[in-house]
Parts: sequence; C-alpha cells; structure tokens
Amino acid sequence: MHPPPPELVSFIESLPEPHILCDGSYRILAANDAYRRSYGADGDFAGRTCYEVSHRFPVPCDQAGETCPLKQSLRSGQRERVLHLHHTPQGEAYVNIELSPLRDGRGRISWFVEKMEPLAVARGLSHAQGLVGRSPAFQRMLELVARVAPSEATVLLLGESGTGKELVARAIHDASRRADRPFVAVDCSGLPETLFESEIFGHERGAFTGATSRRAGLVEAARGGTLFLDEVGDIPLGMQVKLLRLLETGAFRSVGSVEPRQADVRLVSATHRDLRRMVAEGSFRQDLYFRLNTFPVELPALRARQADIPLLARSLLARVAPDRRLAIADEALAVLAGYAFPGNVRELRNILERATLFCDGDTLRPEHLPGDVLQPRPWSPAGEPGATGDDALRAALAHHRGSRKALARALGLSERTLYRRLRVLRDAGRRAD
Repeated sequence: MHPPPPELVSFIESLPEPHILCDGSYRILAANDAYRRSYGADGDFAGRTCYEVSHRFPVPCDQAGETCPLKQSLRSGQRERVLHLHHTPQGEAYVNIELSPLRDGRGRISWFVEKMEPLAVARGLSHAQGLVGRSPAFQRMLELVARVAPSEATVLLLGESGTGKELVARAIHDASRRADRPFVAVDCSGLPETLFESEIFGHERGAFTGATSRRAGLVEAARGGTLFLDEVGDIPLGMQVKLLRLLETGAFRSVGSVEPRQADVRLVSATHRDLRRMVAEGSFRQDLYFRLNTFPVELPALRARQADIPLLARSLLARVAPDRRLAIADEALAVLAGYAFPGNVRELRNILERATLFCDGDTLRPEHLPGDVLQPRPWSPAGEPGATGDDALRAALAHHRGSRKALARALGLSERTLYRRLRVLRDAGRRAD
C-alpha cells in the first residue's frame, strides 16, 4: 500500500467528527483530533490496527464474530456502514461506522476513511438510562433503530410484551431530528372506542355532552415530535380508517369540527399481536397495516438474548435499588440465565425488585429469587390457545386473593397486559360455552 498523500491526512484532520485513515491491512495511518478526543487523548494510534484499538481484538473483526466494514468494502468496492461496539475511555459504546474506500492514481483501492458517530441511545455495558445489551439479536435490532431513527419513516415495533417497545420508541425519537420536540405515548389498549377519537384528535366545544370547551388531542400535543401508539392492534376497526387518513393525508379533524388541521408528527407504533393474521381475519385493515409497516423492527425476546442477562440484571438492579450498592452472585446469574422469562425484561425487573426485599446483605443470591425462577415450569408464548401461559394464568387466578395490580406484579406483567390476557381467556370461555 502507498503512503497517503499529505493533503489527505490534512483533510481528515479538518473534519469535526472522529475519523481515521487505514490501509488494506487494517493499519491506522492517521487519526484526527476528534478521534483522539473520543478514544483517548494520549493514544498513539498510528501503526496500530483498527480492530485492536476499537475492540481489543487480536484478529480482524470478521474473525472475531463481528461484521468487518473494511473487508466488505474490499469486496464491494463501495462505501459500507455497520454498527459496532467500541471501547472508549468512558466504557463501551455503540458507534455507527461509515467506511469509504479511496483509490490511488491507478484506480486501485489503497486507503479507507472511517467515520465514527456515537449512538447516543444505547450503551454496551450497564447504563442507567439507555438500552442495554451486546448480544447478536440485540445488535441486529439496534442497527435497524440506528438506520431508521434519523429518517421520517413510520416505524412498527414488533415483539412480545415486556421487551421494551416504548423504550425503543423513545430511543428512535431521541436519535431523530425531532428529539427536542414532544414524545407522546398512547396506550391504545386502554382507550375505549367511545373515547378513542376525541383523545387522539381532540374535540370542539359542544361536540358531545360534557364537551364544555375545546380540547386538543394527542396528535396536536405531539406537534413537531413523535406520536407513539402502543398496542396498535387494539385500535377499533371504526377508528382505523381515521388513523389511515392521518397517515395518507397528514391531516385530521377533531370531533365536532369540519375544518381539517395539518398534523406534524412522526408516527411510531407497536404491537405484540400478529397483525398479518388479524388482516386475514378481517379485524385489522390491510391498507393501514401496510402504512404502519413501512419499517418493521422486531424486538427479541429475552430468552433469545441470554448473553445480555448479566448486563441487564446489573443495570436494572441499580434502578430498582438506587440507594444500595448490591451485587449479584454468579450462582444467581446462572439461575436467571436458565429461566425462559415469559414476561421478558419487565419480568426480570420485577424479579430483581422482589429479590432486593429479601436480601439483607450486599449480594443477591439464588435463595432470594422466586420459586418459579428456581424451579421453572414448562412455558409457551402467552396468548396462544391452550398455551401453558394461559394455564398458568388460570392457576394464578384460582389462588390469588389480592388485587389485579398485585397479580400483575407477581406474574411479571404490566396491568394492561394482564387485563388483555384476562379478556382473551374470558372470550375463549364464552366461545367454548
């Protein structure tokens, strides 16, 4: 490989974002001041490999289970983008990598310019506020989030209850151009059909009995920002057409008004339901499904990212017991890693919160964990007819004597998820009768 022209090194140095210049053997030829500030002011990077500096790897990324943008660029001859977990003086952090090949005077690829953009919405290690994880399933999800967040595309978050869909929706908002504007979350499963339209679109004075003044809806409350519709599969059929009109025209009418208003929101929706099956059954509009499903993002269940459980457990423990510096014994982590977590991350949080109440020392041990975790029963996804999850729910109902809120907490579910599952059980019982 030829040494880079001095003007190329000077150009890299002038750029505000962290940049490095590499050769085809992964050697760093130059690093700009922004890179040195981000990855260690005292670092002497010239001559070292990019994979050793960024990952502490002894071999290139592709030989260590990561995607290597340099190798991809050598193969394609084009610019490549990946999401990587990098070491920084502040700990590990997710970084968007954009690598561009540069050719010499003979047209041969001789150098590579690599630009790094920190992904503010996620950290690889325990972090009190951000998304936590480093497993392949988590990274695939996060890469989709990183790609779609800066755009205005409508996003549909898919996954089981408790996987953190609202957290991901907020991460999309925080990484978008609308980050300084409102983020408004709507629980569609908690809105009765009679109130849905007025809550979302607002109403005029006198629109119905009790409407003594004009009230702005949530679309107006989210003006300039992001409107997050959680459990969008629960929107009544009659209201789906109004939401479709909002997506198609960018306009809406408040209840009791004939004048359309222009909306300025980015829509992110989420559901645990199989919307395609609902479309086939006629309970969800196909045209609305296609509008919502512009950019689907699947959130992995916790059992599909068991490698993240230690990171998550430590992060969540700091949140549920912020005034206690509790550790988790390796034996307890091993028990948690062997559990299926039908309630996903929400259930893990509830388990840890309960465990802290039984722990008098400074370390959580297996004996502090619930019996269901220590001796787990067979599990299958909740909501399927005849699933073990429904059987377990029936058993819990038969023996529970407290409030529904307490039952939801014991099962590791949100209250709205519990009520939804109870409704499914009730409806199934009526059909059986």
